[in-house]
Amino acid sequence: MRAVFETGFYYLYLLFILALGIFLLIKSKKNKKYTLFALACLLLGFGDAFHLIPRAIGLYTKTLDNPGKDLATYLGVGKLITSITMTFFYLFLYLFIYERIGKKRNQFIDLGVIALIITRLVLCALPDNKWSKNGAGVSIWWPIGRNIPFVLLGILIIVLCFIYLRKIKYYRFLYLAIILSFGFYLPVVIWASEYSWVGMLMLPKTICYIAIAIMGYLDYRSDQKSN
Repeated sequence: MRAVFETGFYYLYLLFILALGIFLLIKSKKNKKYTLFALACLLLGFGDAFHLIPRAIGLYTKTLDNPGKDLATYLGVGKLITSITMTFFYLFLYLFIYERIGKKRNQFIDLGVIALIITRLVLCALPDNKWSKNGAGVSIWWPIGRNIPFVLLGILIIVLCFIYLRKIKYYRFLYLAIILSFGFYLPVVIWASEYSWVGMLMLPKTICYIAIAIMGYLDYRSDQKSN
């Protein structure tokens, strides 16, 4: 029952987020802010697919707690790809915020964002992560360490959303959705390798991203009506 419900939810999510991203990318035309939001959605769905589909296979075959070599590789590499695409998802969200408010970006904040992204990518690329073994035997400090720059990037985005988007109709709770997504994500990072059931926190995390995508779509639709 769990396999049917959880994997069904993941597949519907991937279909929704990718379809919405494609729709906004086509419709945005030369509107840069919605193009950025569309690319963020596509990155989100594309990256999550590499993690969620192997997880679905593990659930259906009842091997998620004790995956074979191939599945462990798919799960681990999927997590690596998701780690990279999620990082760039927040980069596009960062760029979108300034496009949405029509404000020029701060050069020092730009440098900070670049530094955090590079640090995150370098830490994720190190062989000590043992992605091909799904992190088996890796010290808990590795998943914590590689996520420190990611969390700092998330905090920066949360602050910017709170300052600049909180008073815009469809984005008033964007900062809260991001806070909740990190709240559900961090336990998965720390404990999912040892306790597969912790991975179920991906469900509410995913709902947060669905909410973010809907916010962008509603804003786009409102913008189209006003024009």
